[in-house]
Amino acid sequence: MLQKIKDYDFTLIITPILLAAFGMVMIYSASMVLAVVEEHESSYYLVKQMQWFVLALGGFIVTSIIPYKMYQKLIKPIVLIIVFLLVGVLIFGNTFNNAQSWFVLGPISLQPAEIAKLGLIIYLASIYSKKQSYINEFYRGVLPPLVLTAIILGLIVLQPDIGTAAIIFLIACSIIFSSGIQFKHLMLLVLVGSLLVLLTVPSLITDERISRFAGAYQPFEDPGDDGYHLIQSYLAIGAGDLFGEGLGQSVQKLGYLLEPHTDFIMAIIAEELGFLGVVIVVGMLATIVLRGLVIAKKCTDSFGSLLAVGISAMVGTQALVNLGAISGMLPITGVPLPFVSYGGSSLLVMMTSMGMLNNIAKSVKKNDQDPVPVHKQKDSEKSDFTFEGGKTWVR
Repeated sequence: MLQKIKDYDFTLIITPILLAAFGMVMIYSASMVLAVVEEHESSYYLVKQMQWFVLALGGFIVTSIIPYKMYQKLIKPIVLIIVFLLVGVLIFGNTFNNAQSWFVLGPISLQPAEIAKLGLIIYLASIYSKKQSYINEFYRGVLPPLVLTAIILGLIVLQPDIGTAAIIFLIACSIIFSSGIQFKHLMLLVLVGSLLVLLTVPSLITDERISRFAGAYQPFEDPGDDGYHLIQSYLAIGAGDLFGEGLGQSVQKLGYLLEPHTDFIMAIIAEELGFLGVVIVVGMLATIVLRGLVIAKKCTDSFGSLLAVGISAMVGTQALVNLGAISGMLPITGVPLPFVSYGGSSLLVMMTSMGMLNNIAKSVKKNDQDPVPVHKQKDSEKSDFTFEGGKTWVR
């Protein structure tokens, strides 16, 4: 029993839990005034996040125990669930911030697009791992999974949730790139994708999206409207200096900064805990991403390797999009900071994916500890060794 526990990757256990716990502290600090203004208890958002954390921790434990290869047998139901939820939310979903992206069932709010991220990762990892023997054949090995990917992206764009669609697109690109696709096929996909974007962009352009771009790249042109929230983010980040104003001492959360407990929680962290706090959070997120990529490299099973790449890409791209928005490098898209921002659907998916990644790490460690005896190796594996004059040489 003790040996089984040691097989787990404690970096991928401790780091996500610490980030989620830290996130709950910052959610309380950032949202207490907002909660009171909305006529709730000051701990309203904290309590809801804690409830989701318990559920997310359960998902983490379950997926860390379940052998990751089992998901390959569940591809069809996973795909059906994703499509059903994304179509359902367009018909029966609730609208927040001009996007029909949520199911609200009493006190529970669920965002299907978050579930679609992880589901699509499992699907693409499974399909491309099965196509490894003919991955160099574009129409047979590369193209078919992209049809479903395009459908899922289209359903999310229709909500519209451009930020999440962009993240899913980048995740899909990372898996495709890691699958062993030929460079010329990759360039062909980039060309086709660029043409599709050019064709669809005119229909996606609205006054609101134009204002988001203007607010991101020219915030001081209209500081009272389009650029207001980014300027408040700058003020929060600048006020924090090296060590911050102190936990709970943020001024920008007092009604100045939009969504201080979700989209802009890193700005509040910068204001209250300073540059040091930002570095710690970014460092922990980077640790998860890099650890996931190391596991992907060590995993000898193509499905496990691609699954690890997809999960790492999900955490990394979502963090970069969130940080890009608060710093003015990207338009504000409403993407939460992984593990830290308020949001039950995001926390549930992130912690569940960490359980999957831990199960892959467990498999890798077990394989490292239990090498295949030489007399049981296949002839192809033995071919790395030749014998000359009684000596063993490794080619």
